Amino acid sequence: MAAVDAVRGLASEAAAASGLVVEDVAVQAAGRRRLVRVVVDLPDDAVGGVPMDAVAAVSQTLSQRLDDADAMGGAPYTLEVSSPGIDRPLSERRHWARARGRLVRIALRAGGTRTGRLTVVDDQGIVVDDSRLNWQDVTRGRVEVEFSRPHPVGTDDAGDTFSEEPDAEEEEEGGEA
Repeated sequence: MAAVDAVRGLASEAAAASGLVVEDVAVQAAGRRRLVRVVVDLPDDAVGGVPMDAVAAVSQTLSQRLDDADAMGGAPYTLEVSSPGIDRPLSERRHWARARGRLVRIALRAGGTRTGRLTVVDDQGIVVDDSRLNWQDVTRGRVEVEFSRPHPVGTDDAGDTFSEEPDAEEEEEGGEA
């Protein structure tokens, strides 16, 4: 536990220097070595994905600080610094806020689950498919992976209009052999 606390303190400093926050820290034995995993994320008010150059900077800074502070007690270690994946649990309000517009699965305190599009995150709770859920009714959530997000009929990601009929040119490209 002391190693995790020491790593968390050093990781928090390194993450803050790169404009990130520490989401999770784990230290586990891996043979003669230790595996140190640190997950960093954007702060509450940030939008978008975690920049990989910021993750790399945290990794370099933290590695140096771990060596200098001897936080691993002299044991060799492998350091992994990453950002949370799409499947990370929605456990804090900032996670929910960053998931606005996404399809989410919500575990309800009364039992069961609810799946729908997250549209609002505020002090009272969340709105999913025009239904309000208060924070006290939600235990956790997870973003559902969508291989193709729905678009308004006749538009694409850029808002450009398109025809529902395939172009003759596109049909010819596939051609018959």
